[in-house]
Amino acid sequence: MSDSKPRSNRPRPSTPQAALDALLAEPSGGPIRRALWLDELDRRLHPHLPHPLAAHARLANFDNGRLVFVVDTPVWRAKLRLAAPELLNVARSIGLDATELVVKTASAPLAASAQPIRKATPMSAAAQQALQAALASLKDPGSPDPEDAA
Repeated sequence: MSDSKPRSNRPRPSTPQAALDALLAEPSGGPIRRALWLDELDRRLHPHLPHPLAAHARLANFDNGRLVFVVDTPVWRAKLRLAAPELLNVARSIGLDATELVVKTASAPLAASAQPIRKATPMSAAAQQALQAALASLKDPGSPDPEDAA
């Protein structure tokens, strides 16, 4: 008698398909493939933007020879339009049939780093007292108090 378990006649499942491969499968993968392509195109064009402008511009689309960029303020829109001839030449050098540059202004900042940084508010007197009490409770009972030595 054998101790082997009974085998099922069901075929074994094939190797699991990676999540990205599943997403890219036809027909639903078209928009995802396009987004990945546009992201790669943006990465190739981005180093050719003037340094201060690069943080405020992002490629949004390429369609019928039109490179469409989005910037976060009208000032950057004007600066990107000035850089259009060079950017179109770079796009052509990487194989795109780019004939026009369109710049649109976004209604919100493009990067999280563009968000204003909140200033710290001063600590209230009650919060300072609570902090001092908490620190005092952590002190070693045998150690001298630095305030007494001063």
